[in-house]
Amino acid sequence: MDQRQEAAGTAAGGETGTRRFRAKRDAILAAAAEAINEQSAKGMTFADVARRVGLNTTSVTYYFRRKEDLAAAAFENTLERLTEMVADAATRPDPRTRVARYLSLYMARLQRIAAGEDSAFAVLSDLRATEEPIKSRLLAGWQRVFRETRALWGEPTSRAQKDLNGARAHVILENTFWLPIWINRYDPDQYGRVEARLMDVFAHGIAAPSAEWAPRLLDLSHDEAEPGRAAFLLAATRLINTLGYRGASVQRIASELNVTKGSFYHHLDAKDELVLACYRRSFDTISAAQALADERGGSHWQRLASTIATLIDVQFAESAPLLRTTALAGLPPGEREAMVDRSNRIARRYAGTIMDGVAEGSCRPVDALIAAQTLTSLQNAAFDMRKWASAMPRERAVAMYASTLLFGLFDDRMAASSVLP
Repeated sequence: MDQRQEAAGTAAGGETGTRRFRAKRDAILAAAAEAINEQSAKGMTFADVARRVGLNTTSVTYYFRRKEDLAAAAFENTLERLTEMVADAATRPDPRTRVARYLSLYMARLQRIAAGEDSAFAVLSDLRATEEPIKSRLLAGWQRVFRETRALWGEPTSRAQKDLNGARAHVILENTFWLPIWINRYDPDQYGRVEARLMDVFAHGIAAPSAEWAPRLLDLSHDEAEPGRAAFLLAATRLINTLGYRGASVQRIASELNVTKGSFYHHLDAKDELVLACYRRSFDTISAAQALADERGGSHWQRLASTIATLIDVQFAESAPLLRTTALAGLPPGEREAMVDRSNRIARRYAGTIMDGVAEGSCRPVDALIAAQTLTSLQNAAFDMRKWASAMPRERAVAMYASTLLFGLFDDRMAASSVLP
């Protein structure tokens, strides 16, 4: 709390006033988180936040002078809550019970949110689109959360082990961020079952014990009907993945391609249309990979491994990446729901492959629908691990990152130098 806030608390009547001040501030932060999750940080307005808590705009500015300060406080609140959960999990005796504890704490919060007893986190997708010096402070906070999550697996015994633990930390965090997108398909009294089935995938993976990692990368190249339009979509995808929906302005996209804004509108009518087109291109790419894997045949484990390896490779290459879910918050509700529905159709196809793999014995008996959502998160989030992947041969990076869910978060085979080139 800064000096102005402390003075406000004192002026309001000592300890009681301070409590009231904090309660109102917390309510504003909760409303800001809702607005950010629906509209993105840059789309959030003081007027909307004030309406959600029954205040006028001037009252909100009494607590936060600028919209950027309010967004930063909402992000910091998310980082603080994550830090608390990871710190609690770290008190458990071994990696598996630590991860289980973290997941349990996160699921308990989701259950409280569903019951109206708690408020949602502000998603961190717009964090990189904030301005300095706020951006550096928030990124430093995120790095602390990441390092402390990685430490749940203990002190690494080698560089390869550290790399693997980094992949594990990223996957567990991204999967818990993805949870609110699909958990509403379950009744709250089923959250305990979801937690148990999700932890089963985290602990033991999807592959059958006898399965081997030998994916065959799929050729996704094809001639573009409109090369100029395709170039816009790829430039936009890279910028949106990095800066979020609001951070990737039309001017920035045009500048990335060294063209005018007029050229942008020659290919697309509006920014929302651009984001939808980027999503469609990404979903078409994923669907094409799934279809090609089926055409090649082989066991369903082989098809699954080849699809996931190909899509992670695409994300690490960055030349034609898939669009992250960071853009969802910037879309109008109808379009956002349509994109989530398309994502769920892709997840159901993964689920079908897994179920067929279970039937033939090449995949473990898992809850295929839940396992499919973890894979959706995996391929979606891989873009953010480009720097991590660039520090090793691509084939090794793909195998290590994929192993986190295909073989489980506690399988150390991928850290052994003899397994990978």
